[in-house]
Amino acid sequence: MTYEQVVEKVRAKYAEADASSIEGTQAIQVNLAGKNTEGIFYIEVKDGKVNVEPYDYHDNWATVTVAPTNLFKILDGKLDPVAALTSGKVALTGDADTVLRFIKLAK
Repeated sequence: MTYEQVVEKVRAKYAEADASSIEGTQAIQVNLAGKNTEGIFYIEVKDGKVNVEPYDYHDNWATVTVAPTNLFKILDGKLDPVAALTSGKVALTGDADTVLRFIKLAK
């Protein structure tokens, strides 16, 4: 899977997300780590809508570094995000609660 395909798949995953419970603007940056898929994109909630864009987001609430396979396992509910973090499959800086909130939006 290419970087562009990963971003499109994440965008599709959030296309129907109901973010109306999140006030203001919040964003996380995702750093992809993996063969042929390295890149950066962000997931932002603004005005109750989720946006996924292939850029870095300097004012993010958290930064997550993850391989695409583990990212999709987490978003599909097949890998517990806390277990992924404690086992080193995911690296996180910033607000973990925001990341968990964004993961729930994808389901």
